[in-house]
Parts: sequence; structure tokens; C-alpha cells
Amino acid sequence: MTRNRLYLFLFLGLIAGYSYVLWESYVRIFNHPFTPCIFKNTTGIACPSCGVTRSVLLLMHGGLTSAILMNPLGLVVAAIMTITPLWLLYDVSFKKNTLYNSYKKTEKVLKTPWIAILFFILIAANWAWNIHKGL
Repeated sequence: MTRNRLYLFLFLGLIAGYSYVLWESYVRIFNHPFTPCIFKNTTGIACPSCGVTRSVLLLMHGGLTSAILMNPLGLVVAAIMTITPLWLLYDVSFKKNTLYNSYKKTEKVLKTPWIAILFFILIAANWAWNIHKGL
């Protein structure tokens, strides 16, 4: 993936993510039970990322423990949603490639077999926990 394509993808993803968090905040205020998760709507079983948005919302309201218990992946998403816009702005403003270079290094590390297996095991464990909790 080229630098410009990655940065555009991240920018659009951040806009979508922030829009969804704002929309979800609005929906939660009125206790609307809708979930856009196609997997859960089809199977009735929580997907590995079920609860991430609720986790981010809990974190935004200062509920660190509640956010972790809802879905620990929410902390990762919140960190990405906080750091990435600033990093993008820095790279674009100063014509740097620091985010792109970090992306390429991370991509290489994640392709290491034992790291990929560990990552898969952690996601599977989180999924089992989501199902156990009845999300």
C-alpha cells in the first residue's frame, strides 16, 4: 500500500469511526437496542469485536475498568482513534513518513508466524469471553 493510499484510508476510517461513536452515543441515550453487527444479527452470537464501541464510550466517560470488562479491544481502538489523527496531521504538515514507516514495520512483525498465532489466540480468547458474557 502506498503512503497516500494508507493515509487516505486512515483518514476515512477515522471519520467513519468518530461518526459511528457519535451516532452510537445518540442511540444509547434513547436506549435503542439496534446493533449493526451483521454476524450477530445473522447468528445471534457475539463477534470478536462485539462491545468495542461500548468499551470506547465507557472509556470516554472515565470507566476504565468497565471498558476493559466490556471488551479490552476497545482500549486499542480508543488509542488508535486518539493517536492516529495527531500522527497523520504531523506527517502531512511536515511532509514526513513516520506513520507509514511504522505501518510497514508493524505489518512485517505481524507476518512473523509465532506473533500471528499469538494474535489469533488472543482474538479467539476475547471472542470466547464475549460469548460467555452474552454480549
